[in-house]
Amino acid sequence: MNKKGKKISLLRYWTTRYLITLVLGLIVVGILSVIWLRQTNLEHRLDMTRYLGQEISDRFVETQSGQMVPQGGIFDYIEQRQGILDTELDPIIYIVDRSGRILSNPLKRNPFSFDIFPVSLLENNSDVQRIQLASGEETYLVKTAIEAEGGTAGWVVVIQSTGQLTQMNEEYRLLAIMLVSLALIGWAVIYVLSKRLSRPIQDVATAARHVQEEDYDFTLPADIKEREVHELVHSFREMSGRLQELERLRLELLAGVTHELKTPVTSMTGLIQAVRDDVVTGEEAKEFLDVSLNEANRMQTMVADLLEFNSFSAHTVPISADNYNLNTLLTEIIHQWKVANDEESLQLSLHTLEEPVFVNIDSMRLQQIIVNLLNNAKQALNAEGTIDVRLYNKDNDTAGIDIADNGPGISEDEQHLIFERFFRGENKKYNTHGLGLGLPFSKIIARSMNGDLVLTESREGKTVFTLEMPKYQE
Repeated sequence: MNKKGKKISLLRYWTTRYLITLVLGLIVVGILSVIWLRQTNLEHRLDMTRYLGQEISDRFVETQSGQMVPQGGIFDYIEQRQGILDTELDPIIYIVDRSGRILSNPLKRNPFSFDIFPVSLLENNSDVQRIQLASGEETYLVKTAIEAEGGTAGWVVVIQSTGQLTQMNEEYRLLAIMLVSLALIGWAVIYVLSKRLSRPIQDVATAARHVQEEDYDFTLPADIKEREVHELVHSFREMSGRLQELERLRLELLAGVTHELKTPVTSMTGLIQAVRDDVVTGEEAKEFLDVSLNEANRMQTMVADLLEFNSFSAHTVPISADNYNLNTLLTEIIHQWKVANDEESLQLSLHTLEEPVFVNIDSMRLQQIIVNLLNNAKQALNAEGTIDVRLYNKDNDTAGIDIADNGPGISEDEQHLIFERFFRGENKKYNTHGLGLGLPFSKIIARSMNGDLVLTESREGKTVFTLEMPKYQE
């Protein structure tokens, strides 16, 4: 965000900051490179200056009867060696004897005001010295000994300006070209990569605006190599698909609730109208009123389910937990359900464990889950078939309750939706009354008791729901 509060694009944000970072980094690299090049160039040219002094000593100084005799031609030699030194040098050259007396100054340049060369400079053990001339100019002095009759007869002294020794205009140009090229290439690379990275994010932002307007007709790129961006796009695609599915379920809910409430209201209105108009009398009128009362109770149950659903959705499921032997509790729940659902063509079997299994749960909530699962199995079987309830140890810490039936099963297309609120499968939508809240309720209740409810298996002839409950640990 800039100073005016306007958002900055990802492309501009990263390219600008990367370019600033790159330029600062290249400036630091440039400074260090200049220092290194100056030092390297200085050492190289000092070596060449030593070579020059040695050449003059060997070729232009002769020793006759113990005396040094400088020869001519040094100036022409210097001009010929300009290419070797790779710069326009203007050295000061002296040929001096051991006492410092200047025997020759071939280039006719003498920065000193006396004819005797400073002996202190000659007696210094170092062959390279940094000195300052009387004019204030910084220079390097390189001396080369002239050997004669087993000893040092004198020296060839070469004085060269520091500026000339470190001069490297061509190197500066090459370094500048290299740094500018690196900056441009780096900026171009980060621009391309940032643009590639920002494109799918921009697509997701555009798709989000479509979803906000309840328009799910959009496409997102699929061939994304970056893992994080791929996960972002994939997650958004799944989220939008889920939102679309929930929107469809919401519309079905409105239609379903309207149908479920309209049907008993219409039935009740007709029956009560018939009784009021004396269309029916006596026992038949009482029967009409009983039917109207049953329809009113069904409406009351649906309204209660909706109110309870709001409470459950807010994660405020009231739980009153206590320790129970799951063998005993499950036996009682199954017995009560059998008494209320005495169907000769429906076979219900229960398998418990020989050893007691203790859990810390709300018995009423557990009964609510088991009864709902048994009712669903009964509806799937049309009251004709077998239901098998089996208690077992899932592991050392969890007990499992499998509720299986031999009904037609749940289609694969619907299995991932059965725990969605208000979802009702195609087989139940037109054959069974309800709001599609039973399984979502049961799953929320199971999780509120630190357990879970899952669909373990569903196919033609077998459907298994598993209720998992944590064992009580003393």
